[in-house]
Amino acid sequence: MKYKVLITDTCLTLIGKISDKKIRRTILNRIEGLSDEPDKQGKMLVKDLSGFRSLHAAGRYRVIYKIDKQTVIVYILAAGIRKQGDKKDIYEIAKKLLTAGLLDTDRTNIR
Repeated sequence: MKYKVLITDTCLTLIGKISDKKIRRTILNRIEGLSDEPDKQGKMLVKDLSGFRSLHAAGRYRVIYKIDKQTVIVYILAAGIRKQGDKKDIYEIAKKLLTAGLLDTDRTNIR
């Protein structure tokens, strides 16, 4: 069963800022791959990001997404390290975006 994949404007903007075309293409391919069994890809996040999933896209890039019925909504692309407690930790960045309302589907344009 295929899922519909939607990408927020925030995520598209972040992808567009990546200068390396090969990395950008790899990320887009990974996002496109979420149309097949997205629940078996990535990992479930916890605490403040409960309900979201994280998928390793390329290099230090992670895609933060949520599954809603037959739709996968890709909210953001985060680049950073994974070191708990570090302000550059990709999940800390994602939590800040969630707190700022940038991961809220009611406020974010989806394509």
